[in-house]
Amino acid sequence: MAEAAAIVGLVASIASLVDLSAKVVFRLHEFTSKSSDVPESFRSLWTRLPLLTVTLLHIQSQAEAGRLPGDVTKALKAVVDNTSQQVLSVQICLSKVLPSDGASKLERALKALKSLAKEDKVQQALEEIYKNNNLLVLHQTTRHVNTGDHILEELSKLSIAPPALSNSFGVCLGQAPQIAADAFIGRTHELQQLHDWLSLKSQRDCQRIISIVGMGGVGKTQLSLAYIRDCADDYSSIFWVNAKDERSLRQSIIDLSTVVFHESAGPAALNTDDEKLKIDKVRRWLSEPRNDQWLLIFDNYDDPRLPGIDSLKGYDVRAYFPHRAQGSILITTRSPRLIFAKQLHLKKLEDVKQSLAILAIRSGRKVDGDSSATRLALRLDGLPLALATAGAYLSQSADSFNDYLKLYNNSWSDLSQYSRGPVDYEERTLYSTWNVSFQQVWEQDPAAAELLKLMAYLDNQDLWYGLFHEDISDAPTWWVELLKSRARFNRAISTLHNYSLLEVSAGQYSLHACEHDWTLEYLNRGFNQEGCRIAIHCIAANVSWESEAEYWVRHRRVLPHARRFKHVRIKSVIDWSGIEPGDLHQFAYLYEQNDMNAEAEEMYRRALDGKEIAWGPDHTSTLDTVNNLGNLYKNQCKLVEAEEMYRRALDGKEKAWGPDHTSTLDTVNNLGNLYKNQGKLVEAEEMYRRALDGKEKAWGPDHTSTLTTVNNLGLLYAD
Repeated sequence: MAEAAAIVGLVASIASLVDLSAKVVFRLHEFTSKSSDVPESFRSLWTRLPLLTVTLLHIQSQAEAGRLPGDVTKALKAVVDNTSQQVLSVQICLSKVLPSDGASKLERALKALKSLAKEDKVQQALEEIYKNNNLLVLHQTTRHVNTGDHILEELSKLSIAPPALSNSFGVCLGQAPQIAADAFIGRTHELQQLHDWLSLKSQRDCQRIISIVGMGGVGKTQLSLAYIRDCADDYSSIFWVNAKDERSLRQSIIDLSTVVFHESAGPAALNTDDEKLKIDKVRRWLSEPRNDQWLLIFDNYDDPRLPGIDSLKGYDVRAYFPHRAQGSILITTRSPRLIFAKQLHLKKLEDVKQSLAILAIRSGRKVDGDSSATRLALRLDGLPLALATAGAYLSQSADSFNDYLKLYNNSWSDLSQYSRGPVDYEERTLYSTWNVSFQQVWEQDPAAAELLKLMAYLDNQDLWYGLFHEDISDAPTWWVELLKSRARFNRAISTLHNYSLLEVSAGQYSLHACEHDWTLEYLNRGFNQEGCRIAIHCIAANVSWESEAEYWVRHRRVLPHARRFKHVRIKSVIDWSGIEPGDLHQFAYLYEQNDMNAEAEEMYRRALDGKEIAWGPDHTSTLDTVNNLGNLYKNQCKLVEAEEMYRRALDGKEKAWGPDHTSTLDTVNNLGNLYKNQGKLVEAEEMYRRALDGKEKAWGPDHTSTLTTVNNLGLLYAD
């Protein structure tokens, strides 16, 4: 029975090779009859393939007559199968370089150049074909003796093993997402880097393991598929497996076994032992000594369980690597912690032209000269998933680029809920791609997850440890836990970084703009008043007074975080009465120092209302805010309002601290400045004199505050 099956296998292999050879000969005949620019290797192949066919037909007739021993049949099938692989590779090369019948002269010239470039590859295949043909001829000339061992010996010399299975399966992508070639934009440098690192010539005698690392939606899977498209000819087989969780990976490898071993799919659910046998069988096959030209892609390995990563549901992907360290392995992941792999960090697209190209291809619209398209591309900040989603939406809508931008800015939740993602992103949406990672972070470190939610109320750039302050009244338990030490805080940052939810660089952290939108619109979709209160306190605590050294440096760093509260959604729902009045005062001062006068007045008014309710109208802290409102009105030339504020502050301070207290004298000096601006020079001199006398007594004649008042008097007299 086994011998009959072997004979059938040999006959089928011969028939397939004869048919393939005939097609190649016919194509070469057409080419050589119409062109004089034919490489020598092509001419040689054209003349020799018919000789191979004659030999094969003789062997086929002997097999069908049952005149071949079992060991010889097996050995001959190995030679035939190897020859088929070589002829097939030649056919693929020819399809890429030979011109069609209707090709122009220019096209024929270009094809001729390509044929020269492919000649080396064809020559390598020819050498294998000639060696195999010699073996077949050897069998024909010595078929009356036992040649099985002889052929096996010759096979070993030629490094052609007679395995029961072929080691070449082409590109097997299984259920990998499909992406059109023209939908993949840019990434030229990254593709070249992958080629250099995975090249079989770079590390021929060892295993090559590369990980593409980046945030969700940055295009890791698309990059791996683009690499496959460019370099498929470099590998005997390419396999894609779904590594998003261990269950999916095991099923992918089981599916792979049906391809490699020509097995039936079997029952939908296998028991654990059967699964293990199939998986181990694939791993052993990948470990065979002469089977080392494959590429195995583990896609979406985003939840690793490795030293330092305490994932509850994750797993160690290395348990599914082949037993022998050979072949090429490419992993797409959000985790930068795969230290066993050389890492290619994938970032957002920096060139806005590439972002526009994605919008154009996905939407089917022209973007040249469309300023709205450019604004949309800049708003989505080079994130391929966000750009592809926008394009997919617009391809099915009459909305303009500007309409989509308005929807994104003002109705993010509705847009993300009702718009469909591009088909090649497996139904992932703008937010679902990060939800999985967030859940994994929550399971490992809830405080880290809460910290990410809090960042929705801060700017997405230049976050640093010192921005976060532990001295918050009625702080939640997670905040107390997070800020109990810098080491604990850094552990939370590391957890977020492990899932590419946070970028970490020297002294600062950051989030992508689209991810930042998700933290506000999705993670805080019910609005988080407590998180908002904590964020405001963190900002307020980092505001410096004008008298402090280099105060403007800190203001420049903290101002973008204060501006976050101008966001339309935050402004529409925040309850300012629940914010500490002192923090509101600090916000107002920061705005005032940066010439944001309208925002400063609004915040001073809120602080004043809060202080009057909490401490009363004559409390010294209340009067500080009254005094600062006077300064703001004076700088805006609202002199009547300024005098009203200064008079109220002065009356209150005289009652609370007395006429000679330094804070009282500061307000006296401010009144002097106001009267000077109003042209009330006598009143101005009176205020300056009073302030000077008091400051000389309190601080002495050489104190800087005293000298400031002296200078004011001098300017008054000069006028």
